[in-house]
Amino acid sequence: MHRRLILLAALLAAGTVVAAPVEKKKGGGDSFIQLHSLTATVLLSDHRYGVLQVDVGIDVPDAGLRKRAEQSIPRLQDAFVREMATYAPSIAPGGAPNPDYLSIQLQRAVDRVLGRPGARVLLGSMLVN
Repeated sequence: MHRRLILLAALLAAGTVVAAPVEKKKGGGDSFIQLHSLTATVLLSDHRYGVLQVDVGIDVPDAGLRKRAEQSIPRLQDAFVREMATYAPSIAPGGAPNPDYLSIQLQRAVDRVLGRPGARVLLGSMLVN
């Protein structure tokens, strides 16, 4: 009986340690949702292919809409990747991406996925490699 309690305690302790990974947000407050970096293929100036990488987050002050946004993260990421895939080929070889245009397109995608306005797209770094 004593061995079973020790084994059970060890399993519970191990389960607690393993089951508690914490993801740290890059920034923002409680209303900020950090998403994974978005990537798309672009043509570089020397006629090779490169990668456009954009860091994206969403600020959602309304708690109800924020819950919906958190539940819709896979759909949001899919919508963002589709917008990036459509936008990236239009970048001139060797040119810089247009953050104003991209933010408008991503904002439309957020409003479409969430079904109403209220979430604000925030762009971080934009890199072309």
